[in-house]
Amino acid sequence: MNATATDTHEQHDSHAPGLSDATAIKIALILAAMTALEVSTYYVDFGAFFMPVLMVLMVVKFFTVVSYFMHLKFEHQMFKLLFYTGLGLALFVYFVALATFKFFS
Repeated sequence: MNATATDTHEQHDSHAPGLSDATAIKIALILAAMTALEVSTYYVDFGAFFMPVLMVLMVVKFFTVVSYFMHLKFEHQMFKLLFYTGLGLALFVYFVALATFKFFS
């Protein structure tokens, strides 16, 4: 590579938002702990809190993955709106399907 290409690449890297390796590992460990909690709902009786616990964990994990690993935290607000609208629509469809099959009764 010539000096100009290397300088341009280094300048790009210094201005690019993103995660450090330590932050990515911390977030991955947090996601692993949340996944373990989700799996534990199969083995531990959460009673009436079964569905709310899974829904809250699902939403938190979605926001975490989309915000950090997909770098949405550093993007324009329009992209955030599109992703979060998709999450809201998916939740709506899921709850309608559950209500259709009388899951809540």
